[in-house]
Amino acid sequence: MAMYLTRFSYTPETWARLIEKPEDRRAAAKSYIESVGGKLHGFWYAFGEHDGWNLWEAPDNVSMASVMLAIGAGGAVRSSETTVLLSVEELMQALAKAKSVKYRPPGA
Repeated sequence: MAMYLTRFSYTPETWARLIEKPEDRRAAAKSYIESVGGKLHGFWYAFGEHDGWNLWEAPDNVSMASVMLAIGAGGAVRSSETTVLLSVEELMQALAKAKSVKYRPPGA
């Protein structure tokens, strides 16, 4: 299964609701990813550009996209960005395969 790192930020209205009624959102995130056959590996909040970070595992890009689309459609998240993570082994395979790519820089 593929690994994904999601950075997200809540809307001001979501923060207001969480202040009024605090809720541990890990259980919700776990249920979303498990509904597509995946696993939640971590959930953190942070200071800075993003309010939180999730580390997930999903069977494929379509499954992960379906979770992110459902979350986005809910309106509680102001922004999110998901990155597909490559294992060292996957990068080694990509490096070996890159030898066969006949790239030509612009203007060359």
